[in-house]
Amino acid sequence: MNRQYKILLVDDEKDILEFLKYNFEKENYTVITAKNGLEAIDISKKEFPDLIVLDVMMPGLDGIDTCRAIRELPEFKSTIIIFLTARSEEYSEIAGFAAGANDYVAKPIRFRSFAARVKALLKRTTEANTTNQVITLFEKIIIDTERRIVVIQNEDIYLPKKEFELLVLLSSTPRKVFTREEIFLTIWGQDAVIGDRTIDVHIRKLREKIGSDFIKTSKGVGYSFDAKQLN
Repeated sequence: MNRQYKILLVDDEKDILEFLKYNFEKENYTVITAKNGLEAIDISKKEFPDLIVLDVMMPGLDGIDTCRAIRELPEFKSTIIIFLTARSEEYSEIAGFAAGANDYVAKPIRFRSFAARVKALLKRTTEANTTNQVITLFEKIIIDTERRIVVIQNEDIYLPKKEFELLVLLSSTPRKVFTREEIFLTIWGQDAVIGDRTIDVHIRKLREKIGSDFIKTSKGVGYSFDAKQLN
């Protein structure tokens, strides 16, 4: 995977967090951690992880309620959530999927198997977001990835390949600030050689074609799709 995905690990057991963080970082993931459900919700809003691993049994807000709360936020409707638990009761698994989980892994963890499931889920979700999909953003912008066109106010706009991929990436998670490194790895790939201003030039051209209000600059960090313009 060219892009460095971000994983949020949520567990009240310090040893579990350290074990998973160490191993996922060895696999070239960006890893952030939280010790409880409320902290997980707060961190998610700030960090916009691509995947969340949630322990079910936690003090205060448990994993099931945390998952429900995260799923209620529009920007996390398609975020991958995996439940991690020592409990094997069928009702707990059913409750997890009903709350919006994508997968369910029981402790003790076999990391190689777990990592393979994570990789498969991320790959499947990335492909789903970029292949044969129509993204409708509050009826303001329609992005048709199969026909590779953008529709704004009933007008079809055709974009060059990289500009279109850039728009799909930014609009995949409105409000999330994609760093310049994330954009570079996702759109151009790790082995590409581009100039320092290439991303800025593509952003400028994209703004000229879809309007200047939709893409927000976070100075010194990167760019985001400004969801305020969709309200």
